[in-house]
Amino acid sequence: MFNQLRCHVMEVESFENEEVAKLLNDWFVSIKVDREERPDVDKVYMTYVQALYGGGGWPLSVFLSPDLKPLMGGTYFPPEDKYGRPGFKTILRKVKEAWDLKRDVLVQSGSFAIEQLSEALSTAARLDRLPDGVPQRALKLCAEKLADSFDSKYGGFGSAPKFPRPVEVQLMLYHSKKLKEAEKLNGANEDLSMVTITLQCMARGGIHDHVGGGFHRYSVDECWHVPHFEKMLYDQGQLANVYLDVFSITKDVFYSTMSRDILDYLRRDMIGPNGEIFSAEDADSAESEGATKKKEGAFYVWTSREVEDILGEHANLFKEHYYIKPTGNCDLSSMSDTHNEFKGKNVLIERNSNSAMASKFGMPVEKYLEILGMCRKKLFDMRSKRPRPHLDDKVIVSWNGLAISSFARASKILKGEPEGTKFYFPVTGTTSEEYMEVAEKAASFIRKNLYNQQTCRLQHSFRNGPSKAPGFLDDYAFLITGLLDLYELGGSVFWLAWAIELQHMQDELFLDKEGGGYFNTPGEDPSVLLRVKEDHDGAEPSGNSVSVINLIRLASLVSTSKSDSYRHNAERLLAVFEKRLKDTAMAVPLMCCAADMHSVSSHRQVVLVGCKPSAEFDSMLAAAHASYDPNRIVIHIDPSDDEERGFWEETNGNIAAMARSNFAADKVVALVCQNFTCSPPVGNPKTLESLLSK
Repeated sequence: MFNQLRCHVMEVESFENEEVAKLLNDWFVSIKVDREERPDVDKVYMTYVQALYGGGGWPLSVFLSPDLKPLMGGTYFPPEDKYGRPGFKTILRKVKEAWDLKRDVLVQSGSFAIEQLSEALSTAARLDRLPDGVPQRALKLCAEKLADSFDSKYGGFGSAPKFPRPVEVQLMLYHSKKLKEAEKLNGANEDLSMVTITLQCMARGGIHDHVGGGFHRYSVDECWHVPHFEKMLYDQGQLANVYLDVFSITKDVFYSTMSRDILDYLRRDMIGPNGEIFSAEDADSAESEGATKKKEGAFYVWTSREVEDILGEHANLFKEHYYIKPTGNCDLSSMSDTHNEFKGKNVLIERNSNSAMASKFGMPVEKYLEILGMCRKKLFDMRSKRPRPHLDDKVIVSWNGLAISSFARASKILKGEPEGTKFYFPVTGTTSEEYMEVAEKAASFIRKNLYNQQTCRLQHSFRNGPSKAPGFLDDYAFLITGLLDLYELGGSVFWLAWAIELQHMQDELFLDKEGGGYFNTPGEDPSVLLRVKEDHDGAEPSGNSVSVINLIRLASLVSTSKSDSYRHNAERLLAVFEKRLKDTAMAVPLMCCAADMHSVSSHRQVVLVGCKPSAEFDSMLAAAHASYDPNRIVIHIDPSDDEERGFWEETNGNIAAMARSNFAADKVVALVCQNFTCSPPVGNPKTLESLLSK
């Protein structure tokens, strides 16, 4: 059997090749696995290839015995022998020969490999908790390693190809805050500067879709210019959140505008009729209607002549702003266009500041920005007539969870923008209520279509109906995060109740009650040969890292006995990955943050009490979320609402009592507490902001 998780290069080079197809059809049963649909299957064979060869990646080609044991595998194979690598046809012949002559040896080695991997991956905690000092050292080590890899010229951590890895930004922001609290201001500012340079360079680069909003998958060069043009939902959700975080720290509308840019792209192009948020848009598309061959980036690139024809009198301004040239502009790096695919084409990139360019053209900045926005809209309208890249309209629970979080957070954090802030296309200036509505609709879609209210279980994805794949750890963990954000940012207590319910089911299905930590899969499918406890925080954070933070947040919301259980599970989880935190902290940036969060003796709780919905309540909620503080929990309660009052009386009597004693029908008050020891109530948003900034 041949199992393939493929990319478009091997698709064109090998799988559309008739000679390759004949070999595959004659000798193998070929199975193509969608790794987004079945990440559990992908993880088994990727782990095998990584363990065997010291590295992995996609495409992933694995040869299996009839009982699914891996026999041999690898990543990219050219169709013919070249680059010092055996060609795919050579590989097919060698595997067939080995199967005919050495079948028993092959099967035995595959079984042995799986046994060894299973033993290695069933990591158990050595202690019940991390030794003192480990969280702080891991956080410091990860920040230092990232700083060492920082590109001071173009931003980002590491060299080309450059992938957005939002967990790196999250760690540097968290570490910066810790240094600031310790009054180490130089170090705090250096960490923040690395983040702001990175986010600015990404926003101005070609990895950002200046015409339609949102971000592409990665940049092939060091200057964020020429991207792989695929757009993934998990990137959009996480990047919107880190831009929101930096806005809440700096109050610079550059960052709030970028978060809007991403979210408005999702609203325009990636949301289905019932509120579901789709997974991705492909990189390739046809250059013209009726063309049978697709090309990378065809939908997004421009010739100089096209821009001139579309923009007329403003073409020169636009071309200079976005570095558009008659010969094409993919010349900023030797890595930008190694195969000469984009000759004569331009990928929009900003290389100068708006103020400098406005000055050069002798006009006020605001007028200059208006012209750019108008030009982008004209290009957008023209681009809309081109053949679109394929829309992957799968609805994946985990990725929707990331997007739900960002829409919910935007609904209140963006209220901190100065009154009268102007937006220019592709940003549309959506209201906070609209962002919250998107988040709630997406959550409602999942609950209605991918959640069984009798069994309390999730399904992984939806396309023309729920998939057969069960919900995986990431689906539960990421959705719980989204639901906690939905509640904390002003949504119904219903979302919080569902988050608690999902956490209970996550513990039932995935928690290693003996060894600690969460497996990625429920372990109920015998065809999935390994149960892995994932810790790597990559393009997406690991389910274990996210789960620690969820458990910490939930522990601050519920009564003592349940709170102790959540904290114990978080402690044991972190202890499982003690060696990872000590030795390779840079691989687990979010877990480093989570470990430090867990070590904080008590978390700040902001309790809002009053009648809702009301403008006053919204203003106080926005003030509660105005500053960056990952160790803060926001609780809001309307004691006149029977459902809310009943929920808190059952879930946490302290909050119910606090609400009763501070409720007045004509005002909204906030109490800032640690371990439910609270400051005197305040009723003014500015006073609350000031109190929380200390």
